Amino acid sequence: MARRRGWGGKPPADDDEAARRIVAAAVETISRTGSAVSIADVAESLGVIRQTVYRYFPSSEALMRASAIASVGAFLDRLTQHVQGLEDPADALVEGVVYTLDDVRRTPHLGIMFAGTPSHTDGITSEESRAFGLTMIRRFDVDWERHGYDDAALSDLVEHLLRTMQSFFISPGDPQRSDDELRLYLRRWLAPAISAQPAGPPAGSGSDD
Repeated sequence: MARRRGWGGKPPADDDEAARRIVAAAVETISRTGSAVSIADVAESLGVIRQTVYRYFPSSEALMRASAIASVGAFLDRLTQHVQGLEDPADALVEGVVYTLDDVRRTPHLGIMFAGTPSHTDGITSEESRAFGLTMIRRFDVDWERHGYDDAALSDLVEHLLRTMQSFFISPGDPQRSDDELRLYLRRWLAPAISAQPAGPPAGSGSDD
């Protein structure tokens, strides 16, 4: 049998295209298998040797991170649609956390955006992760300013949410809570902290000096 040609017989035109195709192959493999991938998995799917993939991504962790970044847009669209119409901050964030934890079970590379990697769990407080968290919650149908959340408070809230989700990624529990059980848990312990933020002034209530 003839030896399979690499890249499906269509080599990339340049390094940028090669990197994009490697990431696309990783995302497709993760979506199909529901588990993390290795450099060897992706190399095999592309019909290239592992050294070819290593040229662009020095480790499986680096490839998983690139896959997570490439998948962020689609995830945010799914999440935004799921929480559409929830205008109360506590309701929206509790549902958002439940949805995110469930979605990451099917697309594990997205967990990197919330919990870092196994060897770099401090990534949860990185500027990249916090910026992602802010982008996520600002797409909700919540008037954050009306509920008392200025930029500083939103930044603290995002850190709290990321740390909460990280704990569930690292130790989901034994037995793991169902979505309904997790929702009840978060409504009891997370929701009151979110609702405790003092509300901002009513819209259009500027002071007259």
